[in-house]
Amino acid sequence: MPPERLYQSEIQSLPLLQRGKVRDIYTVDDRTLLVVTTDRLSAFDVVLPDPIPGKGAVLNRLSGFWFEQLAGRLPDQRLGLPLEAVLSDPAEREQIAGRATLVKRVDPLPFEAIARGYLIGSGWKDYQATGHLCGIRLERGLRQADPLPQPLFTPSTKAEAGDHDENVGFEAVVEGLGRDMAERLRRITLGLYSEAAAYARRRGIIIADTKFEFGLDSAGDLVWIDEALTPDSSRFWPASEYRPDSSPPSFDKQYIRDYLETLDWDKTPPAPDLPAAVIDQTAAKYREAERRLTGAS
Repeated sequence: MPPERLYQSEIQSLPLLQRGKVRDIYTVDDRTLLVVTTDRLSAFDVVLPDPIPGKGAVLNRLSGFWFEQLAGRLPDQRLGLPLEAVLSDPAEREQIAGRATLVKRVDPLPFEAIARGYLIGSGWKDYQATGHLCGIRLERGLRQADPLPQPLFTPSTKAEAGDHDENVGFEAVVEGLGRDMAERLRRITLGLYSEAAAYARRRGIIIADTKFEFGLDSAGDLVWIDEALTPDSSRFWPASEYRPDSSPPSFDKQYIRDYLETLDWDKTPPAPDLPAAVIDQTAAKYREAERRLTGAS
């Protein structure tokens, strides 16, 4: 049986390339990587000390669902190979079963592509202070959790574990990638978000915002990488409970963020331990998001 909780994978037969905030990445060869989605959870760009049971498997399944659902817009990184293709040891396969994917090796772009459809989180704080959202001027009088007049592309830098992502303007992406690629990135990001948001709304979920990551393959083609519209990378609200002028309940790690905001913690490592009730409730929220979006039992 695969372990219920996997904070850190240990695959001895492959060299470890990187341990990220959530994913452990192993080198198979110069064209292939093994990506293991663990049960680690990060908040405020700090990895928390307690795993969320089953979280990695939920993220892995939900990403696969969205990659298939939105396959017509952009190729993704997955190779569709079984673990047996690279891991001969049954114990190693069992350790990461349901949590691992073999992917094409690509060069990640140095920006996270964020789509925002609602005024919430750091965007709401920014708007209250400046009247802007990530440098984009908005009309006056908007309330917390109001829908934006149109979805916005608000990129950020990509932080390593322990560092903080930083919002940047569109021109920073132009400077880093060139105008053609920056405009393509914005167009694809907003297209993926709009199609996913329409689907999710029919399933009773509002996707308030989400982040995407992209890379270039050996041919220089743009590829969708990492994860796809998961509770880690998105803000999911139950449509039946959505009310503007408040922070709606959510099926994502905002629940953890809200709990951590009640503590005397400066949002730098080490992060505090989580109570069992908070861990269990977070796991339940992740499972519920998957159930509503995919119909999984």
